[in-house]
Amino acid sequence: MFRSFSPDDTAPTEAVRLTVDEFETLRLLDHEGLSQEGCAARMQVARTTVTAIYESARRKLADALVNGKRLLIAGGCCEFTPMQTPENLTEKGCGSMRIAVTYENGEIFQHFGHTAQFKLYDVEDGKIVREQIVDTNGSGHGALAGFLQAAQADCLICGGIGMGAQMALSEAGIKLFGGVRGSADEAAKALAEGRLEYDPAARCDHHEHHGGDCGHDHCADHHCHGN
Repeated sequence: MFRSFSPDDTAPTEAVRLTVDEFETLRLLDHEGLSQEGCAARMQVARTTVTAIYESARRKLADALVNGKRLLIAGGCCEFTPMQTPENLTEKGCGSMRIAVTYENGEIFQHFGHTAQFKLYDVEDGKIVREQIVDTNGSGHGALAGFLQAAQADCLICGGIGMGAQMALSEAGIKLFGGVRGSADEAAKALAEGRLEYDPAARCDHHEHHGGDCGHDHCADHHCHGN
């Protein structure tokens, strides 16, 4: 998704901040054409909440368009929560790339906001040289994004993931490879070799307001590079 919009014919001196919830409401109602009842069900909130969010979003959008302000999409349910380094974590080597995968019984767990474990893979020269499984310290995309940052992850492979979670990961500096299914080991190996098939538009069927995530798959040839 795009994070900001600015008018071409002027250099805006002011900005309007549209939250993730407001953006999602506009997307569901005006882009997908859902009713307010359908939007409320998708977002798992009350219809009155949808109405309030939508009215706020429309006012902000109108302000940006009429007054030539920059429109920023950020905030709301997308901030990551900084955390302490997980216990017993193996230190990442200098020059290594660390891949994190949502993990359950050898497979890529499909619900990012509820994953209980990540499997971490350290990559050097296109090969996996270390791996470990770590337990998470709670659910919710903000906490999990903070957990991954504390674990020194550079990339995340997962199934489906909501927009707020995507933005939280972006704020934490973690590159996302979503919409992936199957073996966690095979996916990590494929990413290390630059041949992972994934869906850059992977999206959860439920709004991340309550931390739910799911997903689909697609292919592309993007590659994650270590810091």
